[in-house]
Amino acid sequence: MSKVCEICGKHPVAGRSVSHSHRTVNRKFRPNIQRVTIVMNGKRRKMNVCTRCLKKGNLARS
Repeated sequence: MSKVCEICGKHPVAGRSVSHSHRTVNRKFRPNIQRVTIVMNGKRRKMNVCTRCLKKGNLARS
């Protein structure tokens, strides 16, 4: 599954985990992507959407 939101374009970004002793380890921050069925232009379609876009409520889920 693609880890990119088809609505807002949110995607994984690289960063670092920093421990209490300030040791750093490279990691990825991945968005919470869900595959949902929505109604777009009167047709049902499955899309990969982040939960932030789902919470906004401007998608018509079916």
